Amino acid sequence: MSEKKEIKLTAAGYADIETELAKLREEDRPRIIQAIKEARAQGDLSENADYDAARDEQAKTESRIKELEYMLEHATIIKSAKKGTVGLGSKVTISYVDDDDEDEYMIVGSLEANILENKISDESAMGAALCGHKVGDIVTIESPNGSYDVKIVKVD
Repeated sequence: MSEKKEIKLTAAGYADIETELAKLREEDRPRIIQAIKEARAQGDLSENADYDAARDEQAKTESRIKELEYMLEHATIIKSAKKGTVGLGSKVTISYVDDDDEDEYMIVGSLEANILENKISDESAMGAALCGHKVGDIVTIESPNGSYDVKIVKVD
């Protein structure tokens, strides 16, 4: 029997998944069905590139719908950590001890992580190290390039 992994999401992440799912169901699925109908109307399907492309897109879309439905069904919406303590849902500003540069990150579940948006997973090296600490704490982050220290400047 496979073990179901808990899917941790922020309320915003949950809403994003609901929005994507609604778009796939209400816009993409009908558009693809129409494309398949039009391709079938062209006649011989054995060498019909439009038909093949529409069927491929349909398979990908249906797969994504199933994936999103599973996420929503098994999601746990995370509550923000205690005020002033870094945890899931926290926005934390850190200062690098060696050079005083500051960065701001949001701690999220692994499915929402996106380094381009400064959203880091609670399971990442930095996210795991920061969780549970408070403003003023100096935390050592272990990375593949060696360890470094950061000071927690602000937690929202």
